[in-house]
Formats: sequence, C-alpha cells, structure tokens
Amino acid sequence: MDEGAVARLARRFAVRYEPALASEPAKLRDAVGEADALIVRNATRVDAELVGSAPRLAVVGRLGVGLDNIDVDACAARKIEVIPAIGANARAVAEYVLAAALILLRGAFASTAAVAAGRWPRDELARGCEIAGRTIGLVGFGSIGRATGALARAAGMRAIAHDPAVAPGDRVWADTATRPCELDELLCKADVVSLHLPLTAATRGLVDARRIGLLREDAVLINTSRGGIVDEAAVAAALAAGRLRGAALDVFGSEPLPAGSPLEGCPGLLLTPHIAGRTMESERRVSDLVADAVASVLAAGT
Repeated sequence: MDEGAVARLARRFAVRYEPALASEPAKLRDAVGEADALIVRNATRVDAELVGSAPRLAVVGRLGVGLDNIDVDACAARKIEVIPAIGANARAVAEYVLAAALILLRGAFASTAAVAAGRWPRDELARGCEIAGRTIGLVGFGSIGRATGALARAAGMRAIAHDPAVAPGDRVWADTATRPCELDELLCKADVVSLHLPLTAATRGLVDARRIGLLREDAVLINTSRGGIVDEAAVAAALAAGRLRGAALDVFGSEPLPAGSPLEGCPGLLLTPHIAGRTMESERRVSDLVADAVASVLAAGT
C-alpha cells in the first residue's frame, strides 16, 4: 500500500501494516482478532474462517477490483462492508492493453538480441500491422473495459464489446461509440480481444478451446482480468500451430505460473506477473481511494 495512504490512516487509527501477513494465514487470523478494518490485495484469502476470527470487523478494503479472494457472502452475513478500488487502476490497465496490442500486432520489438548479434531481420519483420482501423473486442464493459476502449479509439480503433450486465439500450453504448454484440460474434470479428471480467462460476473457463478456435489467425488475445477465465493450454496450442498471431497474459490460473507450463517457449507470447494495473500512479490512486473509504466507514461507526 502506498506509504502516504498508510501514514494518513495512522494519524487517525491504530494501524498494523504488515504485507508479509498475506502469506502467513495463521498469523493473519490472530492479527484480525482486534481489527475493525482489514485492507488486502489479491494474495490474501478473506474466507469465512478469517471473517469468523474477526468479531469486530466492519470493513474490508480491497487494493484492486477483483473480489474472487474475498468471501463476499460471509462478509454480507456479518454486515461487513467490502470496498474495492473501482476505477482507480483503469488507466494503468488500459495503457497495458494498448501497449501489448501495439507490440504484438507490429511484431518488431523482439529483435534486440538478433540485431545486437549482427543479424538484420528487416524483411522478416516488415509484415507488422498498424493498429489504426482495426477492431478491439472488449469482453466485459465496466470501468476498465470502458477506459481501454476509449484509449483504443483514440488510437484509431473501432470498439465492440460484450457484457450481459449492460443492457443493449443503455446510453453507454452510444456515449462511448461502442457496439454491443454476443461473445462468439466478438471473438470472430475482433483483431484484438481484451478480457475485463471478474472470476465467477459463470466466467471460469469462459474462453475455452472452442472459443479460442473462433479467433482469427491474425488476432491478438490479451488477458488482464483473471487467469481462470482462459484455457492456457488452448492458447499455447493455438500459438504453436500459427492459429493465433499473439497473446499477452498478465494473469494465470496458478500464480506464480509453474515451471513447465504449456505456455513456455510459445511464439508471439508476452507474459507478465499480474502487473497490468500496477503503476506508480495507480498505486497511489488505489491506496488513497481505499484508505479514504475505509476511514469513512470507521468514522461513521464511532
């Protein structure tokens, strides 16, 4: 958590700031026994057992937007407020997506070692594509999906999106110049497919081998949401067979990604360690938003 936000909380409340507790569940259970508030990232499991160990807990702040690590039902049963940092890291994720799309479509940025060694693969790398005039398909059209679409449109792309939670007649479609469509249609038509979904029972395994097979051979797949949504082995097979131009995966079904994954050694692949939403600027925004919201809940209860 950003140090400034921690310091602001510490001026008003007794604060125990120990990021290492995320990997020490027994110590965390002991620590929350006297806590009125808990602030976590995605590595901390706020399950029913932890909630049961915190009789005074009134609020859980999530430094991020995904809630798959928090038992929301257990919190609701205790009337514990759960506060994610909605929108605070949207710009960071949007810039990551656009950068990954540019790199994968152009295909020229992995030549450093070859050029430094005296090779000159100029003709080989002249088959890259420009992003302007192409279509981005956004699977999930919440705050991050909308920010990504806005940045993509500013670069000259067309935007289509799939989100069952946004009604076809909602003004947001016209306001953002984005066309709603069904998921399979989006996968067939988009040059860049970017996922912006929570991990739920409905979305787990959503982008499976069949749906990856719908993607065009020159398409790019980018996942910055949750790893369990995408079949990683199917992505690896599509890349190896030349049935997909490229993929950028920032999240995985198991994190860290185990050695020997089917993704190892795949062509046209960018892998990053769940970092798309984390920049110096977004860290401050996320921390400030959560700190202020948690402080408001605590102040209201005193």
